[in-house]
Amino acid sequence: MTFDTVLFYILAVVLVISAFRVIMSTSPVTGVLHLILTFFTASMMWMLIQAEFLALVLVLVYVGAVMVLFLFVVMMLDMRTEGLKEGMRVYLPLGLTIGVVMVLEMAFVVWTTWGGVGSPAPIPDGFDNTRALGVAMYTEYAYAVEVGGLVLLVGMIAAIALTMRKRSDYKRTQPSHQVQVRAADRVRLVSMTAQVEEASEGEKQ
Repeated sequence: MTFDTVLFYILAVVLVISAFRVIMSTSPVTGVLHLILTFFTASMMWMLIQAEFLALVLVLVYVGAVMVLFLFVVMMLDMRTEGLKEGMRVYLPLGLTIGVVMVLEMAFVVWTTWGGVGSPAPIPDGFDNTRALGVAMYTEYAYAVEVGGLVLLVGMIAAIALTMRKRSDYKRTQPSHQVQVRAADRVRLVSMTAQVEEASEGEKQ
């Protein structure tokens, strides 16, 4: 057994335990921290198969931006865990059933896809996996990339639409009205008499 194989099994155990702690931890902050550990471990496993670009993207995008943002949001919201446990026993059998079905489906897909795969193909010297990934994305899988971008665009528009609220305490900017404004409409000169303070008796002496 090689060092890479031993390291893979160690990382796999850490990945499974941290992912399990994400959904079982009682504190939201603890769950987010375990999710960061899960992403770090998955990035290390990608490094083992020499997918350096994907590993770095996972760390920079998800761990460095998304998960840190989630952590700050959860800490600022000060979520109460008392109400989250209500009704857990009622929905626990259904949740376990769905979880077992999903695990079986993923195991079936992995076994049928990678069950008969042998050792990985040798990588020649000077091979650029980042360039190979870009070429594959924008040639063979260009349609899938466009569909994914469209789905993300729809999700972004939906998130903006859901968070918009009709408020009456702010004014909307209308560029057409701003262009038509004249100086006389914005500035008014007022002529006022100057006010002079009279000196007190002590100051006069």
